[in-house]
Amino acid sequence: MMNKEMYDLAARSIKTAKSAGAENCRVAISGERFVNISYRDHKPENIKEASTKGLFIDIYADGCYSSQNTSDLRKDALKNFVKNAVATTKLLAKDPFRTLPDPKYYEGRVDLDLELLDPSHNELTPEDRHNLVKAIEDTCLAKGGEKVISVTAEERDSYRESVVLTSNGFEGARESTFYVAGASMTIQDEGDRRPNSYNYLASVKRKGLPDPERIGAMAAERTLDLLGGKKIKTETLPIIIENRNVPRILGGFLSAMNGYNIQQKRSFLADKKGEKIGSDFFTVIDNPFIKSGLGSGLYDGDGFAAKKRTMIEAGVLKEFYVDWYYSRKLGWEPTTGGTSNLIIPPGKRSVREIMKDLGRGVFITGFIGGNSNSTTGDSSIGIIGKLFENGEPVQTVVEMNIADNHIKFWHKLAEVANDPWIYSSFRTPSLVFTDIVVSGL
Repeated sequence: MMNKEMYDLAARSIKTAKSAGAENCRVAISGERFVNISYRDHKPENIKEASTKGLFIDIYADGCYSSQNTSDLRKDALKNFVKNAVATTKLLAKDPFRTLPDPKYYEGRVDLDLELLDPSHNELTPEDRHNLVKAIEDTCLAKGGEKVISVTAEERDSYRESVVLTSNGFEGARESTFYVAGASMTIQDEGDRRPNSYNYLASVKRKGLPDPERIGAMAAERTLDLLGGKKIKTETLPIIIENRNVPRILGGFLSAMNGYNIQQKRSFLADKKGEKIGSDFFTVIDNPFIKSGLGSGLYDGDGFAAKKRTMIEAGVLKEFYVDWYYSRKLGWEPTTGGTSNLIIPPGKRSVREIMKDLGRGVFITGFIGGNSNSTTGDSSIGIIGKLFENGEPVQTVVEMNIADNHIKFWHKLAEVANDPWIYSSFRTPSLVFTDIVVSGL
């Protein structure tokens, strides 16, 4: 249900902007209440609790455009803010491509409860929060034993609401909750090595997270797994990229699908729509309608009605991410400006089963540094993980690197595991690539 106070405030701001000389405007009002607690050495290191509310306005006046915001929502102060915002907008350079979207793109919005609001959020007490964080920290310390140097355990939860109105007919409202819990951990290894890892999980509902002991155990296991890390000789091997780390490598590819990079001639994919740019296993679906999905929504940043899209199908590039502004600059039909929930359909086998068939390879459990060039497709990134032989992990590998070009790289995708990561808007399973040069000694 739309917050009436926010709605009235947004409607009044649009009326003020129009009377001050704006042809069109878009107003978004959002509010958030959040709590953030972290523990270190068995005591609170950080406790924050706050409520914020702000108004954001996009103004289109005399062919000029500006986006401005304020947190002062008092009636008179807001009226003056909007009038001044319109006046300053008229002083800017004209941009003929900056307009509100054609209202036809607002049409067709699905009437669906995406279940983004946790009704139990108000029942969460300070004691509940502290007990959760303490349980995560205690588990990390117990699992790590004498090797532990430090543990920081943390939780954050929030309630968010927003209202968006435009002068050409768009109305939208959203309520959601958000939870994240986890820990980072540093341990003592041989010599002066101090491996560090973490485990943070997110969900829109409290029941969507594992119990705190499991969260802490996962953080400890991931950190202890780094003990004894060494380089290996440079070798061409199959690799498996762990599910939670796939977004890091996939993100570099997706940047070339963005309208901004295409228009700026910074995309290696700009002229490849309809072409084969990966193996048959490379399918990417953008689905904003997943219930309780971290990227779910009924409309996008332009107010376009959300749609499920197949961006890449069996290696063929089907769509780009093109918002209203860049669609006008490119002369293309707009799609949407950004990702919602990204899905690579899972396969049928577990990582362990796949390892047995591969024999020898590297299971990548983390990336360090690196870069990806959206213009050329060249990518290079540091890796950590496990060398496996005969399907069994035998050694932690660190300070290694993989480098490739995205077009070549995604053609090497040979299998998709059955383990989609559900604690992110990137619901990706572990991915198997063959013939990858892993650089080391």
